[in-house]
Amino acid sequence: MAGLSKINLKLIGHLIGLLFCVNGGFMFVATLSSYFFQDGVFNGMLQASALAVSLGALIMWITRNHCKEIQKKEGYIIVAFGWFFMALIGTLPYLLTSAIPNFTDAFFETMSGFTTTGASILNDVEALPEGVLLWRSITHWIGGMGIIVLAIAILPLLGIGGMQLFAAEAPGPSGDKLHPRITDTAKRLWYIYVGYTLAEAILLWTAGMSLFDAINHSLSTLSTGGFSTKNNSIAHWNDQPIIQYIIMLFMFLAGTNFVLSYFAFKRRFSKIFRDEEFKLYLIFIVGLTAIATFFIYQYANPQSSSIHHPMVYGPFESALRHGLFQVLAVVTTTGFVSADFTAWTPFLTIFFFGLMFLGGSAGSTAGGIKIVRHLIMIKNGVMEFKRTLHPNAILPVRYNSKAVGQPIVFNVLGFFILYMLSFIVGVLVFSALGLNFETALGGAASTLGNVGPAIGDLGPAMNYQALGSGAKWWASFLMLIGRLELFTVLILFTPFFWRNR
Repeated sequence: MAGLSKINLKLIGHLIGLLFCVNGGFMFVATLSSYFFQDGVFNGMLQASALAVSLGALIMWITRNHCKEIQKKEGYIIVAFGWFFMALIGTLPYLLTSAIPNFTDAFFETMSGFTTTGASILNDVEALPEGVLLWRSITHWIGGMGIIVLAIAILPLLGIGGMQLFAAEAPGPSGDKLHPRITDTAKRLWYIYVGYTLAEAILLWTAGMSLFDAINHSLSTLSTGGFSTKNNSIAHWNDQPIIQYIIMLFMFLAGTNFVLSYFAFKRRFSKIFRDEEFKLYLIFIVGLTAIATFFIYQYANPQSSSIHHPMVYGPFESALRHGLFQVLAVVTTTGFVSADFTAWTPFLTIFFFGLMFLGGSAGSTAGGIKIVRHLIMIKNGVMEFKRTLHPNAILPVRYNSKAVGQPIVFNVLGFFILYMLSFIVGVLVFSALGLNFETALGGAASTLGNVGPAIGDLGPAMNYQALGSGAKWWASFLMLIGRLELFTVLILFTPFFWRNR
């Protein structure tokens, strides 16, 4: 309790109250959709929105006399508890409309939404009212925007997971305390995020999607979430390849560091092409797609349902499109499905399972370990060979032509070790809760990496409904710690965090 006396609880409460109000405002947007479509749940949606806003306003009024100075400790608490309470209050539209009457299922679906995981417990998505469907997609979009601001403006200040690497490149703050320039950073990123979302929605609508479906899928794509309005996900449009190519383009952009998009709009293209993470991200996408395409074309029966016939432009184009789509969907952790990759070949099942540990770029809405961390680990490994041969030489790891400090290298290595330990513990707990070996492996990798579809009984053709209540709560926890870069949440479980010093 002594440690709590040093924490600005009123400020934390005030900001969480603000998040409730924001949540309620977005619920009202979904409520308008419910009214427009006359889907029968308008009253439930309106009650959910009013309750969220009222509760948020009450908390903000109670905590109105707060100190505005945010220190690191408050930063950790706001990030971790903010996401948890957002998911908690976000269950209201599901519960009050009886779309998902079970609280555990409603919390799982909402946590999956806000963490942009895209894992679902719904067996018939198309039966949901339009207002609930839109709210489901909006949870992705809110979470995605929150992650960008978190990664670029907040985590570097908290020293989380090596995110300091691009803090100097971001149009944002620096220093130990959260800086007012975060507002400027968030504003610029908000414009880009909204602009991409509108652009994709218009393109999908023009390509043949209904306006409602186009909006929902645009919200899900830019957040790298993966919730769809169709039971077959993007495979529903396998006879309209242009729709899938549009989604692929925006999945790629969403998995790219949003700071690079900012530089692109400022016409500073040299910064983009000199960025080592972006170059490796591009190489991974091209190389992995080539491998996937080869195995699909050579070994997967093109007439089988495994790649969802018809082949509009022939077998090679179909293999290339599905290979590229699924590589992007898994690497960027979007989790959309154009085909069941576990039905292709055993090699491709293991191949896509491995991709769940890759992740998109730092500063993107993608989950996972992130390309930049892999890059730093590879460079450090090569340097260790050189240091062995030249023990007296000073050989720093370099990223974008700049020396990377040892603390950041240690941070990245520590993050990777903690990530793999979390994965192992995740598998063990899932196994203890009754999941078979393959499903436990896939479930832990997918939820921790915020991917969505997994392998085993949680493959692309399945969902998470069959999990027991304990497994759903554990999966929700893995989604949360994976989305918030592990340290942010796990540090709250350490006794020294709550001490005065």
